[in-house]
Amino acid sequence: MLSFLPATVIGVINSVLLGLNTVFWCVLLYIPAVFKLIIPHQGFRVLCTRLIIWISESWVACNTGWMRLTHNTKWTVHGDEKLKRESWYLVLSNHQSWVDIFAMQRVFNRRAPFLKFFLKQQLIWVPVIGLAWWGLDFPFMKRYSREYLIKHPEKRGEDLKATRRACEKFRYTPVSIMNFVEGTRFTQAKHHQQKSKYTHLLTPKAGGAAFVLDAMGDTIETLVDVTIAYPGGAPSFWDFLCGRTREVKMEIDTVRIPDHLKGRDYATDSEHRKNVKNWLAEQWRAKDERLSEMLAER
Repeated sequence: MLSFLPATVIGVINSVLLGLNTVFWCVLLYIPAVFKLIIPHQGFRVLCTRLIIWISESWVACNTGWMRLTHNTKWTVHGDEKLKRESWYLVLSNHQSWVDIFAMQRVFNRRAPFLKFFLKQQLIWVPVIGLAWWGLDFPFMKRYSREYLIKHPEKRGEDLKATRRACEKFRYTPVSIMNFVEGTRFTQAKHHQQKSKYTHLLTPKAGGAAFVLDAMGDTIETLVDVTIAYPGGAPSFWDFLCGRTREVKMEIDTVRIPDHLKGRDYATDSEHRKNVKNWLAEQWRAKDERLSEMLAER
């Protein structure tokens, strides 16, 4: 409706709408989040979590509203009909831009459980949304480097224990646990530096996905494999706000996770590590071919 306006004006309008939308829904979210914090009853906390998720889905719905109001983006999505609201999913996607998150939220919203990410522990202190992430049970993780573990071997395995504690909260309400397994956004420079064997992807890192399968293998049965393509090139977030993203393509596939990949210890079991890496490499090979097809289509 407003896509005729200059791009910079659209960007300013959308920045304001996104900010106001975030503050409004976060303030509402704080109410059940505080009650969830001070009343340690499991059933009550589950009820608060469901209310918090409804509020968060409303935030996403309003974001989709300003996208439709100001953008003229062509959306081509296949496979979203496979998603189920009451399911437990591991969601893996390629990563090119911060726009990926908004695109996935728009497509997944109220079709699948709310997307949740593993976050660095320090992010809980981010103004406004840090408490919202906590209320949503986003797992805050403290990861140890290989060098640190060599000096402090007593900390080995602590990250998996923390993952299991975080994932315990996911047993009571359906969840889509999201992981960008490339670890960073794709650029040609990073692709060259890694000497990646894929054409459109960076080399995947299996650890994060494996930790979820180790901790929640008895609950999560399905991988949701998401492939995102931007035929006009991956946009910056500002370009997205300005409505310069002409087309977004998304392919969604659901894959049963093999039983032998669940409930083992990725950190200490070398055979398990090899199996997870091989499985993920096969998913990534297929994704790379899919991206080539998506980008070639007119």
